[in-house]
Amino acid sequence: MPPLSTPSGPAPLPPGMTVLERGWLSANNIVFIGAGHTAVVDTGYCTHAAQTVALLQGALHGRALDRVLNTHLHSDHCGGNAALQAAWPALGTFIPPGQAAHVRQWDANALSYTPTGQDCPPFRMDGVLQPGTEVMLGDRAWQVHAAPGHDPHSIVLFEPVDAVLISADALWENGFGVVFPELEGDSAFADVAATLDLIESLAPRTLVPGHGRVFTGLAPALDTARRRLDGFVQAPEKHARYAAKVLVKYKLLEWQQAEAERLWAWAAATPYFALLHARYFADQPLQAWMEGTVQDLVRSGAAALQGTQIHNR
Repeated sequence: MPPLSTPSGPAPLPPGMTVLERGWLSANNIVFIGAGHTAVVDTGYCTHAAQTVALLQGALHGRALDRVLNTHLHSDHCGGNAALQAAWPALGTFIPPGQAAHVRQWDANALSYTPTGQDCPPFRMDGVLQPGTEVMLGDRAWQVHAAPGHDPHSIVLFEPVDAVLISADALWENGFGVVFPELEGDSAFADVAATLDLIESLAPRTLVPGHGRVFTGLAPALDTARRRLDGFVQAPEKHARYAAKVLVKYKLLEWQQAEAERLWAWAAATPYFALLHARYFADQPLQAWMEGTVQDLVRSGAAALQGTQIHNR
């Protein structure tokens, strides 16, 4: 079972708010219990959907789940939506506005699931989280802020009384998520910088990231993120290499182990790998580049090779 997170400092979480720290395959689930309604922000990956339902049933203490909110629509943040809608058919599901039409029509390519080689069961949306507005979570009003960069449509949520920020993948304690628009040839590093500036201006005392523990060290987190961003701006191929390793590691988290040929076949069928290879690594064959990516993961301790099998670590 995932741990319940509490911040390591004087700043509290608002009453009725609980963070279920999940890991890297599934984003953290942030649960709210208020006098009038319950809610969860982000729902994890689809292979963990049954566990997500069970965890929420425990966290809600017999209450029904009334609302699902997604900070963005990457598969590790909304992959549990369909299962929660099946478990609580009356709940409302709210997403950032930029991809509402793709959800209504269910375009897996436009929603990034086909390009990344990931899965997300279709779900229903009932409304949007418009930047510049507020949403009630628990018994507090949370501000909705646009946070492009990692995802052009992402939002973050800020509660000004206790200065708590749900930062999703815009800021972690040790970095931020892959800047996916850059993989598609769109310039987005400046958006990452602007979102970091926004977060600094909000001055949160407690940060709830999409992955990892709740933390209170805003200044060191911003310093780490900005240094990483500067490195990517100076050498975009470093970001491309990082993205490739993240995509492979994510698939290994899902599969846990795979024959090398299965992984090569998956990579060959996953459009983002073709984009990365063509843009940055065309001087080497795709499989050789993929083998080098796996070797990088092995050297870092994130994967292991046993004969022809690749294992998650």
